[in-house]
Amino acid sequence: MTAKILDGKALGQKLRAGFRQRAEALAAQGTRPGLSVILVGDDAASRVYVRNKVNACAQTCFHSEQHIYPADVEVSAVLAKIAELNADPKIHGILVQLPLPRRFDAGTVLEAIAPAKDVDGFRAENVGALIQGQPCFIPCTPYGVMKFFEDAGIPLKGQEAVVVGRSNIVGKPMAMLLMHAGATVTVCHSQTRDLQAHCRRADILIAAVGKTGLITGAMIKPGAAVIDVGINRLADGKLCGDVDFASAREVAAFITPVPGGVGPMTITMLLANTLESAERAASA
Repeated sequence: MTAKILDGKALGQKLRAGFRQRAEALAAQGTRPGLSVILVGDDAASRVYVRNKVNACAQTCFHSEQHIYPADVEVSAVLAKIAELNADPKIHGILVQLPLPRRFDAGTVLEAIAPAKDVDGFRAENVGALIQGQPCFIPCTPYGVMKFFEDAGIPLKGQEAVVVGRSNIVGKPMAMLLMHAGATVTVCHSQTRDLQAHCRRADILIAAVGKTGLITGAMIKPGAAVIDVGINRLADGKLCGDVDFASAREVAAFITPVPGGVGPMTITMLLANTLESAERAASA
């Protein structure tokens, strides 16, 4: 068996074409979807992520803004900018690029974003709504993973799903979405005993830890759908995921590559959330 590769670039392009049509229709009515991104510090990877998000906005007929601050900026200045953006009718989504410098309390900064503009879905209010099955915004990476399942026709109801990783950004919301879709969900983490045993029974296996080669082909149930959320940089500069792609591909039925899998879909679903926010604002 050789797994079918789930191509995030191709699926993202297909979805973005539809987003552009909706954005153009909205703009014709006087509302252009607007995303504002705040970056603090000079982390190289964060700068790349921000640039990719801004470029995606330009390609999809969105308005976008970047607000870039040095690492030693006063926290109050960032909070003041968020308050200004909360009140700006041209802005429908506010994203604070993580990680922030250590002296920032990320929770305080994220909670300063108005719930209606929290397109990352990280505010406590939006997290609570997700748990109740009534999210205002679905966190972008788990949202993108669910779109993979939908597009490929991968069933979730009644399936055994294992999520490796319990972060607030991916692992926890991913587990909630799978549970709402009818899967039986196990969340594994650094304290889990016998990770291989859990992975081997998973019909749906999602790796989101950030550890190169954590999941090997020997740990995968034949015919499983394997989603690799991990992004790790090797000594030679190349990117890889948490899954050993070569061995996993020979066992799984579906698999995402790194790069080119979940990453493009995360940005695509950020556009989706911003567009939905703009449409709500236009109809209010």
